[in-house]
Amino acid sequence: MTTATQAILKQALSLDPVERAELIEELFHSFDKAPDRKIDALWADEAESRIDAYDAGQICADSAKAVFERINKR
Repeated sequence: MTTATQAILKQALSLDPVERAELIEELFHSFDKAPDRKIDALWADEAESRIDAYDAGQICADSAKAVFERINKR
């Protein structure tokens, strides 16, 4: 790893967990040349399925505060 890359990594590791996750996602997607519409459609279907399950009382939700507290503990 180059010195420049190590410096970038050090800065990235100082970010909060959500910012690091967003950075990872952006870096990962930088390898894609074209969006994968099939994967996007599958994620949209999953999101709709989870919303329907929540509305039907089959699953419950955590508050954003609880989720971020869990993330920040790692």
